[in-house]
Amino acid sequence: MVDSNNTRTSLHHTLHLRAALPVFLVLLALPQITAALHAEFYVTLATRIAIFALAASSLNLILGFGGLVSFGHAAFVGAGAYTVGILMQQGAVPAAIAWPAAMLVSAGLACLIGFISLRTQGVYFIMITLAFAQMLYYLAVSLKTYGGDDGLPLAGRNTWAGIAPDDTALYYLALGALTLCLLFTQRLLNARFGQVLQGLRENPVRMQALGFPVLRTQLTAFTLAGAMAGLAGTLLANQGGFVSPSMMQWSQSGMLMVMVILGGVGHLYGGVLGAAAFLLLEEVLGHTTEHWQLGLGAMLLAVVLLAPRGLASLRSVWTRSQA
Repeated sequence: MVDSNNTRTSLHHTLHLRAALPVFLVLLALPQITAALHAEFYVTLATRIAIFALAASSLNLILGFGGLVSFGHAAFVGAGAYTVGILMQQGAVPAAIAWPAAMLVSAGLACLIGFISLRTQGVYFIMITLAFAQMLYYLAVSLKTYGGDDGLPLAGRNTWAGIAPDDTALYYLALGALTLCLLFTQRLLNARFGQVLQGLRENPVRMQALGFPVLRTQLTAFTLAGAMAGLAGTLLANQGGFVSPSMMQWSQSGMLMVMVILGGVGHLYGGVLGAAAFLLLEEVLGHTTEHWQLGLGAMLLAVVLLAPRGLASLRSVWTRSQA
């Protein structure tokens, strides 16, 4: 399964950069387009989509490519956001300090939780990751110094060279972070480490029998996913100017999982497509009915029935139907 000759296998993944370039150029020009149309609100929406796409992509790394169904992934997003909030309350507002610190805290938590959780499998792994996330949620609720259940408002945004980014600059920061994480994930998956990780998804017993380090590989992936989720948390805190324990709640982890399933489990663009579809559907249907989740459920059902591998697989499903 692991290709020692560095040739392409079924485990090779590509971002299809040539096809993605036009979309990326449109996204780069989005603030200018919305300004011309007097619809600047869509920059805020696009920033939110990019942030959740980053969080969902980090979950996809361990869920889609590692086969690890973590139901507590939002805890790492919340940990990153709280690190930014707490550091800002202490007067540390430069992004060069706060953002790496948030990623380190989330990665450290992921390493600790993963070290314990990865010794279990199946439903036990799901339940223990959920339990750790709920523990962190109740810890945040109990921290009255940092707002407790009411949450922690931020004095402003983290500064770059002494300047706080406006909405447009924050959009470019979120888009840049998402792009770098996707490129990093592609490089990681196509390396020997990524192929071993995908081999463990398929058959961990066989991979262990072949001598591959199961716990070390899964723990590394779990920690990297936690760091990326922490980065999403820093961006979320900067955009909203507020940190709340609800960011760590199990429902947030469930939402990230729905985004991955909707977009395509085990596809590099799965988290991006899922986050975009979910949040756009929420935005469109939310203006017509408070029961917008019904529409989301119908769409999720349609995707599962028509394209079991998510929106990212629609093209291949269409090609097969025309053959």
